[in-house]
Amino acid sequence: MKFKTSLLSLVATMLLASSCAQEAPQRPPIIGVAHAAYFTKDLENTREFFRDFLGYDEIITLPGRDTSPGALPAMIAFKINDRQMVEIFPEREAGTNRMYHFAIETTDAEAMRVYLKSKGFKVPDHTPKGRTGNSNFFVTDPNGTICEIVQYEPDGVNARLFGQNLPDTRIAHRMSHVGFMVPDLDKAIEFYGGVLGFEETWRGGPNDKITWVHMKTPEGNETIEFMLYSSEPSWDRMGSMNHICLEVDDVFATKAILDQRRMPAGLREPNGPNTGINRKRQLNYYNIDGTRVEIMEVNTIDGVPAESHVGKEPLRFVPRNTETAN
Repeated sequence: MKFKTSLLSLVATMLLASSCAQEAPQRPPIIGVAHAAYFTKDLENTREFFRDFLGYDEIITLPGRDTSPGALPAMIAFKINDRQMVEIFPEREAGTNRMYHFAIETTDAEAMRVYLKSKGFKVPDHTPKGRTGNSNFFVTDPNGTICEIVQYEPDGVNARLFGQNLPDTRIAHRMSHVGFMVPDLDKAIEFYGGVLGFEETWRGGPNDKITWVHMKTPEGNETIEFMLYSSEPSWDRMGSMNHICLEVDDVFATKAILDQRRMPAGLREPNGPNTGINRKRQLNYYNIDGTRVEIMEVNTIDGVPAESHVGKEPLRFVPRNTETAN
């Protein structure tokens, strides 16, 4: 009788465990990088940079709380393609980091909210629709970077303008990656790789240290780039690390086009073309805040992929107050 009772208890435990496993929230697909969002100290200058110089249509202009004539909008957005944008916000505090957040696209934002909640991350109680008509919410990664989860809805601005506002003036038709500052690589990999399912595709850097790590969206082709550093970065360095990458076939042809356009006043000089450690040619332009727009060729200089530097030590940030004197 005692054996029968123990057997029944074991079966019940197994059935309960199986039921819990089946009910555990699953991660919905992540199909790409949707946008990057930055603060600016000069909205009109930045508008000229993306609209008139780089050639993108401004498809969103959200009014702020102050609706008086001449008041700044709360946000403007420039369309790269039907899935991707760059969002620009007026600065909230002078001299601070220009990056606000970046967004990844999912097929089910509510399922992602439930999934992230089950993993212990702080998320809203429900998935709202934003002012652009799309379902979205923010989650903060373990390094403090804000990652927006977005699902494009049929009545959202992206769906309503599908196939529109794609002028020939666009200097590139795709944003291949968004790069952002990462002080702790292990935490970043744990979140984006372990929780969200991103796959590492390449890492590299000068000399004997890893400075950049690329992670690909699990069900898409775009990547995010972890920009590693070992000491408190300067303003210029922050602007260079927090960047977007626009993909082109030929950077020399791209430069020839941009050389014929007028850059807004007050911008630092661009650099390139040059060949990066990933053996792809690139150009770098900077807006009024020093935020970098990297323009990079699709292929390496000879078509052979650059080898990932997996055996090298990554840079790690050490706050000044924890450094020990030699």
